[in-house]
Amino acid sequence: MVTHVPAEAHGDERGALLAFVEAQRGGLRRAVLGLSDEEAARTPSASELSLSGLVKHVAECELNWLRMAQQKPNERARTQETWGDSFRLVEGETLAETLAFWDGVVHETEEFIRSVGSLDDTFPLPEAPWFPKGDVSMRWLLLHLVEETARHAGHADIIRESLDGATAFELVAKEQGTSGEQGGGS
Repeated sequence: MVTHVPAEAHGDERGALLAFVEAQRGGLRRAVLGLSDEEAARTPSASELSLSGLVKHVAECELNWLRMAQQKPNERARTQETWGDSFRLVEGETLAETLAFWDGVVHETEEFIRSVGSLDDTFPLPEAPWFPKGDVSMRWLLLHLVEETARHAGHADIIRESLDGATAFELVAKEQGTSGEQGGGS
């Protein structure tokens, strides 16, 4: 999983934006590295957030934005009554299955973004107080995915460290099979 996007990588704006989204996804995936379903479902802070719930929420959120951009119905759309279930695994759901679902959404998002004619192409948003009014571009969508995923990756860092003391630096090292000594820059 990418931790930083190299300045020279990905050659164009579309590739760079996709790489930045993926870097943030990697931070969230790393936060659940080595955890059981039970550990990932714990809520060790004042918040009701859990790591598995954050993974599920970000996966469903990305799917929702993808379906809006594709102008297709969202097969996992939430209602006011089921909104809370997007932040926790419910009966029969596992972290591994949720990560696999997210991998499918990621693949579909990347295929879709690579297929659009231009990042300036737009799509309409439904009227809701939490959405901007009017149309947004594919560029806006990618920037929003960076924002949304990064917000929750930061939550995940805090939750993971609260669970077992593992920091992002240690998890990167574990993933890469290195010592985990902190290096420069964030």
